[in-house]
Amino acid sequence: MLNMLKKLFICAALVFSHAAAFAQDQVIYHVTDSKVQALAGLRNARNQLDVDPSAKIIFVTHGEGVDFLMEMEGAKDRSDSPYAGAIAALAARGVKFEVCELTLRTRNLKKEQFVQEADFTPSGAVRVTRLQKQGYAYFKP
Repeated sequence: MLNMLKKLFICAALVFSHAAAFAQDQVIYHVTDSKVQALAGLRNARNQLDVDPSAKIIFVTHGEGVDFLMEMEGAKDRSDSPYAGAIAALAARGVKFEVCELTLRTRNLKKEQFVQEADFTPSGAVRVTRLQKQGYAYFKP
């Protein structure tokens, strides 16, 4: 009986370690300053998905980090290229983009001012904290 329990334990341990090795990566891309972080974050996310297409990526934005998700005459990076194409391409690959509603109130912004790919969260800081508790890795581009 003891020998059988040992075998079951070893089997279970092997199955668990094998499953853990193939667990899906989950990453928060935390953007608080669009001018400094948005372009790098979009590129990093694209590169991460190129290497690991199953990665689950959520951009959480607040403060000035929400600006690259605004439609305002087509938000553009420092090379004068619109962010919209990169955002749409990443969204098509499953990337989520979340905007802090506290930032909207503080900056007197409206949800209608944002790209269609944007979702909204009550608080960017709280969202980052909760995602980390769920096992998401934290990445600040």
